[in-house]
Amino acid sequence: MAGFLGFTNLSPKTKNLVVAGGLTAFVFGVYFYTMRAVGGTDELQVAIDKFEQQKKYEDERNLPSKA
Repeated sequence: MAGFLGFTNLSPKTKNLVVAGGLTAFVFGVYFYTMRAVGGTDELQVAIDKFEQQKKYEDERNLPSKA
């Protein structure tokens, strides 16, 4: 609570700037964290590609020869 006592002595405009700065830092932090997490290897897309490749291979094996 001692930290809040120093905050009460500031003018309202300064308090607003401190809060705005904190919120801005939080939003940018969440944004960059999310972009980093999403920008990594897309495991779902890799799994979908493997599944499609396996299905294509199985479909080619099951087709009767045209000879």
